[in-house]
Amino acid sequence: MNRVIALTLLVVVLLAGCTAPLQTVASDGDGAGSTISVSATGSATADPDLAVVRLSVEATADSANAARTQVARGVEGVRTALADAGVPEANVTTAAFGISPVYDRGGPESENRIVGYRAIHALTVETVPARAGEIVDLVVGAGATSVDGVRFTLSDERRAELRATALDRAMSAARTDADGLAAAADLSVTGVQQVTTGADFTPYPVARFEDAAGGTVLQPAPVSVTTTVDVTYSAR
Repeated sequence: MNRVIALTLLVVVLLAGCTAPLQTVASDGDGAGSTISVSATGSATADPDLAVVRLSVEATADSANAARTQVARGVEGVRTALADAGVPEANVTTAAFGISPVYDRGGPESENRIVGYRAIHALTVETVPARAGEIVDLVVGAGATSVDGVRFTLSDERRAELRATALDRAMSAARTDADGLAAAADLSVTGVQQVTTGADFTPYPVARFEDAAGGTVLQPAPVSVTTTVDVTYSAR
C-alpha cells in the first residue's frame, strides 16, 4: 500500500501594502492527483453611463386632499418640464408616495391633535451623466421641493461588459499565481477542476460639484467593477 504524504505550500504575497489571499498546493508523494487552489481578484473601470436623480415634491395643507392636490400639481409641472427637455416618460418613475397627518408637538396634552396633512411624491429620473446638473436645475425650477441625491452608475449592458472584463482579469491573475505555485512545488498545471466567483463590488463614484454661472455642474468619478474568483487547478 502506498502511503500518501500531504504536502501543503502556503504563499503569502505582499503587494502595494496589502496581503493577498492564501493560496494552497496539495500534493501526494509522487505528484499524481495534485491540486492548486488560488483566489484572485480582477477589476475593470469605466466612466458611468447612467445618472439617477431622485427628487421630491412635498406640500402641507389643512386637509389630506388639499395636500395631495398641491403635490399632484407640482409633480405634473416637473413631468411636463422633463418631457419638454426631451427626457423620455419611461425614464421618470415614482420612487415613493405618501400622505400623513401632522401633529401638534407643543406639549404632552396636544400630542394627538392633528393640525394638518403632509403629502410627498418622490420621483427618480434616469439620464446621461452629462445632463445630471441640468436635470437638477430643471426640476427645482419646475416645482420640486427637494433633490434627495444624484447617483452615477452603470447601465445593465455596460455593467455586464465590465464584469466580463473583470472576470477575465481575475482568471488571468489566478492562472499566473497557480503557475508560480506549481513551479515552486515542482509541478505543472494541467487543467481546471473548479471555479467559483463571489459577489461583485461596485462602489458609487464620488461626484464633484460646481456652481457654474448659476447652473449645477456635477463631475462623476469613474466606476470600477471588482470580482473575485476561487479556482482549483489540477497539477502533476
